[in-house]
Parts: sequence; C-alpha cells; structure tokens
Amino acid sequence: MAQNQATQNRSAVPDTFPAWVTHHAKVRGSRPAMREKDLGIWQTITWSEVARRAQELAHGLSQLGVGQGHHVAIIGENRPRLYLAMMAAQYLGAIPVPLYQDAVAQEMLYVLQDAEVRVAVVEDQEQCDKMLEISGQCPALTYVVYDDPRGLRNYNESMLLSFDALLEKGREHEKQHPDFVTKSMASIRADQPAAMFYTSGTTGKPKGVVLTHHALIDRAIAIQELEGLTDHEDVLAYLPPAWIGQNMFSYTQFLVTGFTVNHPESPETVSIDMHDIGPTYYFAPPRVLEGLLTSVMIRMEDASALKRKLFHACMGLAKRVGVRILDNDPTVSALDRLKYAVGDFLVYGPLRNALGMSRVRVAYTAGEAIGPDLFVFYRSIGINLKQLYGSTETSVFVCVQANGQVRADTVGPPVKGVDIRVAENGEIQVRSPGLFKEYYRNPDATAESFTPDGWYHTGDAGYLDTDGQLKIIDRAKDVGKLADGSLFAPKYIENKLKFFQHIKEAVAFGAGKSEVCAFINIDLEAVGNWAERRGLPYAGYTDLAGKPEVLELIKDCVNSVNADLATDPKLAGSQIHRFLVLHKELDPDDDELTRTRKVRRAFIAQKYGVLVEALFQGKTNQYIETEVKFEDGRTGKISADLKIETATIYPGNTKKAA
Repeated sequence: MAQNQATQNRSAVPDTFPAWVTHHAKVRGSRPAMREKDLGIWQTITWSEVARRAQELAHGLSQLGVGQGHHVAIIGENRPRLYLAMMAAQYLGAIPVPLYQDAVAQEMLYVLQDAEVRVAVVEDQEQCDKMLEISGQCPALTYVVYDDPRGLRNYNESMLLSFDALLEKGREHEKQHPDFVTKSMASIRADQPAAMFYTSGTTGKPKGVVLTHHALIDRAIAIQELEGLTDHEDVLAYLPPAWIGQNMFSYTQFLVTGFTVNHPESPETVSIDMHDIGPTYYFAPPRVLEGLLTSVMIRMEDASALKRKLFHACMGLAKRVGVRILDNDPTVSALDRLKYAVGDFLVYGPLRNALGMSRVRVAYTAGEAIGPDLFVFYRSIGINLKQLYGSTETSVFVCVQANGQVRADTVGPPVKGVDIRVAENGEIQVRSPGLFKEYYRNPDATAESFTPDGWYHTGDAGYLDTDGQLKIIDRAKDVGKLADGSLFAPKYIENKLKFFQHIKEAVAFGAGKSEVCAFINIDLEAVGNWAERRGLPYAGYTDLAGKPEVLELIKDCVNSVNADLATDPKLAGSQIHRFLVLHKELDPDDDELTRTRKVRRAFIAQKYGVLVEALFQGKTNQYIETEVKFEDGRTGKISADLKIETATIYPGNTKKAA
C-alpha cells in the first residue's frame, strides 16, 4: 500500500526520529532511502542499510563522548553520510546542529561556542580547515569527523578523524556493547530536543532554535496528509541543510514519509541531476526560481526569431488561461484548452523538461515572499507551485495553499492543528504543535517571543482574507508609510523588480520619506549575455554595472514596475522615483545578506548611508569606496562614481502594464 501508515492513525506511528528509521527498515527495508551521485554514477542506499549504518555511527559517536543533550555540528553540502550523522546523534539523544557550509570560520565560531559543540561532522578539507582555525577558541570541541579524505593525507592533528575510522570504532563498540544504542533509542521521548537551528541573524546575533521530535514530526505528518505524499516520492536535496526549509523537506519529511532523497554530485551539477532524477516533490526559495527563469530567458534571447515569436505567443496564452487550466477551472473554453494543449506540446512541456520539473507533482516555495509575476509564470506552464508560510520557530509549516485554491497574493489557510490571529497592530500570531521549545540559553528572548496568553509573535504583518487564506504584507518592522501616509511595503516592490531576469537583487527605501528610491544589483550572467550579443565590452561586474546602456536597460525594468504599481490604489504612491545600480553585488560574506540571501536592510542602509542620502537629495551621481572580503579571507576596496537615474512616474489607476 503506497500511502504511508501515518495517515491512518497518528497514535500508532513512531514519535521520535530513531523510531521512524527503525520503522522504515522493517516496512520497506529493501526500498531506496537515499541516492548519491559519485563520479557520474548514482549510488543507492536502502532503508535497511540506513538503519544499520546509523546505528554503527551512534556507537562510534558514543566513543567520542557524545551523549544525551550534547550538540553535534553538521557542516557540508547534502551528503548521505551527513544525514546519517544527524540520525546517529539522535539515536543517542544528542542534538544535531547544522551550520551553513559557505560560512567563514569566524561566523561558525559563535555557534560552536554558544552550543558548546563537542563533535563536528564535516564534509571535506575546506570545513576541516575552518574547524582547525577556530579550535583554540572552542574548548568543548574535541573531534572533527570528515567524510571526504581528499587533501587531508598529511594532516596530523589529533582531533581529526575519518568517517571510516568512526564507523570502525562503532563496530568495535557494538561488539562489546550490542544493546547500548538500542537502549539509548528506547529512552528518547517525543518532547525532547531533536535538532537546533540557528536563526539567520538579520537583526543581531543568531539564536539557537530548539525543536523537539514531536514538533517536527507533527508538522511533517500534517503535510503528508494534506498532499497525499507517499513513499514513492523522489526528492532532490540541493539547498543548505542548515536551512530549516531544506532540513524539514529532505530530512524530517523524508524520515516520516519514507520516500527517496537524492543527493547531487555538487552544487554545479544540480541542473543535470534534476534531469536524472525528475523529482516529484520539489522545494525552492524564490531566489532559485528567479535563477531558473533567468537561465530560460537568456536561452530564449539566443534563439531564432521564429522560436522567440512562438515562445512569447505561447506564454501570452499561458498567462491568460494556464493557471485556470491547472486549477481545473470549468469555465475555460474548449478552444483555449486545445490551444494550450498545442502550446504544451511545443513549449510548456519542453520548458518543464528543461527545468527538470517534468515529474513534479507538488512544488513549494518559501523562505521569503515570491513576486506574483514569478509565481504565476511557473503555474501557467503547468507546474503545481504553491506557497507555504512558516519559520524556523514554527517547524516551517503554518500555512500551505491547497490544490485548486492557489492564489498569488496569499500563502493559503492554516495547516491542520494551527491557529492564527492578527493583533491590533497587524502582526500575525500563531499557536501550533510545531512551535519551538526555546531559544537555547536565552530565556529572555524565548519569553519575548510569546504573548502573555501563549501565542507566538511571528514579526510578520498581514491579515486573513474573507475565505480564510493568509495574506502577508511584509515583515512588520519593514512595513511603513511614506510621508503622505500611503503604504510602503519594500519587499513587495523588490520582488516585482527581481522578476526581470536582468535584476538579481533590489533594496527599496522610503519609510517616512516623500518618495521611494532603490538600490539594484544586476544579474551578471543575464546582463553579461545581453551585453555580449550587442558587442558591448566590459571588464567585470563594476564596469558592466556602470555602462550607460545597462543603466537604460534597468531603467526600462523600473519604469515597467512603476506602471504596474500605478494600477494599485494602495501602492501607486510607492513608485520608484530614483535608483542606482550598485558597484558590487550584495554578499553574505560582507554581511549585506544572510546565508539564506535575505536582505539585511538596516545594515545596508547604514553601510551605504552616503548613497541613500544622495538618492533622496536628488543628486545625479555619488562617489563611493567600499571594503569587500574575498574568499581567502583577504580584504580589498572597490570604488566607483555611481550615476543616479530618475524613473518615470505614472498617474494612479492607469491601465495595468502588459
């Protein structure tokens, strides 16, 4: 029977992650649990093998001093062995703490110290080097276990231990104490911590969010029931495991539902690996969907005139009826359905295949608000993309759009078990079985996160629509008003800008001001391709971003957004008056973005204060010199005299822009 037993009787299902692994090993032991692509060949690990190896690893970790309540750092790309290490830690009642693999050593230092990490399980030499660099400042850190031995042959540090050596330690310990791990697993309760994720720290130091087995498992079961997920789903795990979205999707949901998780060979091969696997259940933040769309549009610009004409004609039809057909709207005429079927054969089907989404049955986007135009694009070509709403503190799943009730301007109704209310100040507050246990060693922050009557402060502004669907306006702290009292929602404006393939990032300013201004980052790949086809030479990002032709290209995008904003009575006053194209890309290494690529708005406004002032003072240009960090730890400076462009402002209530 394909449908997982969890949908039949919640009281009968396992209530901890170790119990789920044992369950799957018994029920579907010979089925594939994980696949990993190595040297171009997919290697399969069955559920029986997963349970066996996780138990050996647990024995090994116990030999390194890991026990109940201890923290084990997990650092690297998506790799089966790192997932097994998370399971092994949970077997012992220990708590895995995933860290972002692209973070520099000093960023990791705070987490390792705060969580008093004893053992770090890492992917490769790069992560080992980071651990060795800061080990002197982390007295609790005693072992670093590495998966990939390449480059580590001549490392003699006593704290380094290979993954294979850890497995061997585990086997030896299991021979002497065969029941040790089994007894440990039996003692674990559902209300105990299962994992700890550190917040992105957009407004200060990251906080350790402690989530229990019950909180995570309950939310996974709710989504399994909602979407009818089965153990036959295929998932591609390609986002950072330290992000709760990816971890919930390819670890928690994976262990609850029992489907197959596929691990790409490398971040560079994700597109190829998507085609190999053809995932049926897919998850992507808006930035990934933006990148995929950009690559499609670049290819179309290089296509013949006939193909471009066919593409745009079919996309016009898709925009008009595609979403309605996906939602099984009976009012779509037979002629439009026939035209769409032809378009599906000629354009939409090949496009889904090019994106690696031919088999996608359910696709989610979350992490930040997605632009409505981007959202509609994917749904119009037949991809069942839906929005969900949640956070690390809520185990992700608070609201999810139901099939046939998907709208671009909402994130859906509350998921089963969740209650939502909107405070007088417009803030969304939540009660849910998936709420976090606490912020680690931070009782004051924990208490501040809840109302006196026990509702969680999300910090988001929004409201429940007449049909019970939640609308998110923006982060409550970011939503403001212009000097004339009209609404200013920066994220909404930024998302409309980022729909254009030539714009990678945008930051809008205007709260308390008489008008809106913006910083823009161009997409180097898309604009570079555009420039090359026009014979426009350039020597890197800064040079290209300052070209007069590029500024005109971006101005066209901004003007188009303004024309669209003019049709919205609430946001017509938020049209962008002036903008500049930044001389450098906003970068997490420069603290301008979080590791999940969320804009650190206040930091950017402070760092580039001279540019913000120049925009609002009506200047035509402004010189700036900025310090940047390179990947090898060195610092340098980039300077430029930035030209400030004036955009076209349209009268309100004009006809919606095409």
